[in-house]
Amino acid sequence: MKANIMKKFLLALLVVPVTVFAAGAALHLDKAPDVQGDQAALQNGAKVFVNYCLNCHGLSFVRYNRLTQLGLTEQQIRDNLMFTAEKIGEPMRVAARPAEQKQWFGVMPPDLTLVARARASEAGSGADWLYTYLRSFYRDEQRPTGWNNTLFANVGMPHILWELQGQQVLNHESHKLELAVPGQISPAEYDKQIGDLVGFLVWAAEPGAGFRKQVGYGVLLFLIVLFGVSYALKKEYWKDVPKN
Repeated sequence: MKANIMKKFLLALLVVPVTVFAAGAALHLDKAPDVQGDQAALQNGAKVFVNYCLNCHGLSFVRYNRLTQLGLTEQQIRDNLMFTAEKIGEPMRVAARPAEQKQWFGVMPPDLTLVARARASEAGSGADWLYTYLRSFYRDEQRPTGWNNTLFANVGMPHILWELQGQQVLNHESHKLELAVPGQISPAEYDKQIGDLVGFLVWAAEPGAGFRKQVGYGVLLFLIVLFGVSYALKKEYWKDVPKN
């Protein structure tokens, strides 16, 4: 009896990774644009987040004054982006109370500070996952919100950006999304808005990433110069030493 159980356990260990790998291989993610060096794009992403996402999702590990790293002044942040706080040093939290959100949605919407890093292991980068997800909503009258998502099946979140994108429908024969009702902006413009929003979320997950990379490049350059100096010093030191 124990031997049979052990055989089944070992078989499960062999089969489960293959099943997971097969499921992951079917997941297609679109490549998100890299806008980390584009302050205008990141500022626009912050604007999109505040206007459309901050009603339900917070960035509780990011303080408003951090946005000065994107080239904004504190006055610009107060005038255009601060709607859920009074002081510039406060975190970017949602205005709604957690208990109210749970009552409205059945579950409290997650904080998005680290979402770009949390999704990084799913068949691509976290930016790719978010970029694909936010462009994959379609009308589904069977869902409570009236929306579904090809990347996140039976998602509970409604399509908050539908006015910009328009209404997509799923072609069940080709399994592709088709734009049935145009939005306020063109598909290319919508993709640009989503790219900027995703770029901002990537920045929010690690605001110091740009500085860290600059320091890393500086250290590598220093090590290269140090190697050259050390090698020249070694040759100078050993040039008069007789060789056997």
